[in-house]
Amino acid sequence: MVQETKTKSITIKNNTLEIQAYLAMPEGQGPFPGVVVLQEIFGVNDHIRDITRRFAQEGYIAIAPALYQRQAPGFETGYTPEDIKIGKEYKEQTHVEELLSDINAVINYLISQTRVKANGIGCIGFCFGGHVAYLASTLPDIHATASFYGAGLTTWTPGGGEPTITRTKDIRGTTIYCFFGKEDASIPLKEVKKIRAALEKNQVLHRIFLYEGTEHGFFCDQRASYNEEAATDAWQQVMRLFREELDLAC
Repeated sequence: MVQETKTKSITIKNNTLEIQAYLAMPEGQGPFPGVVVLQEIFGVNDHIRDITRRFAQEGYIAIAPALYQRQAPGFETGYTPEDIKIGKEYKEQTHVEELLSDINAVINYLISQTRVKANGIGCIGFCFGGHVAYLASTLPDIHATASFYGAGLTTWTPGGGEPTITRTKDIRGTTIYCFFGKEDASIPLKEVKKIRAALEKNQVLHRIFLYEGTEHGFFCDQRASYNEEAATDAWQQVMRLFREELDLAC
């Protein structure tokens, strides 16, 4: 059943930093599980806001923080080659510890809301946000993670240092679903195999979904790479994950 929702823009304090965020909430008293929605390199744009609203319609309090708050407050853009160029430039200026600190501040905001269920916080991310979601799965208050086509997990981490995959050992008490397209030029299948191996080695509860004939960004209906069949199935898988891990955990 699709629920009526309310949306608003808010700011969340993390020490002296004020993080802009888009909040979508179901009508009613709840309590509801919470979901942190993590942007692509294109900022908290129309696509990310739409996903945030979709979660609220499904009965979640969803929030999309600006991951580029430190680099470019208010940044959002489309999908042209120039948009991709500037989005990647901002991505290269991020740092893993700052990102995790900002996400923790967002989680704390959710936990402080009486309409949010205790122990019912998940996260989902796309593109750059898919990479950050993998990092966020190491946070103790995240209980379910959906990572969509997060490039560079085996080769890079924001700000430099050991690649993000080396942090797989720190994922505890979280189930993670990873979604990839078999034709994604940004994420070779050999990298997907390394991610699977790391999750298995560290005994992380997980599932990996590989979609035939799909490219990077297949979930975004505003991009040429959109694949309706894969996107529909992936959304169903995300709903299953969050209902099992967030609704029942509370």
